[in-house]
Amino acid sequence: MVKLRILAMIALLCGAFGLATADELQMQDMAKSDMSRPTRGMTAKSVEAKFGEPESRKAPVGDPPISSWEYKNFVVYFEYDRVIHAVVKHHQPS
Repeated sequence: MVKLRILAMIALLCGAFGLATADELQMQDMAKSDMSRPTRGMTAKSVEAKFGEPESRKAPVGDPPISSWEYKNFVVYFEYDRVIHAVVKHHQPS
């Protein structure tokens, strides 16, 4: 019983004096990007009319069906035929 108390005290002291560290994640603020891209609610037809033919199209998956179109600088995600999100691609410096 005494050993258990001693071990518990050691564990509490180690936890109380332990150091916590964290890495800092730096991200560019894409919301402020001046890059033109589709907005939420646009139809697939209006996206194609404004931005042209995508480089590739991925077929719908799941329920509700989610599909995506890939352009040079961004990817557009659709639910049925409406834009739910457009994501700017991150380009690595050469």
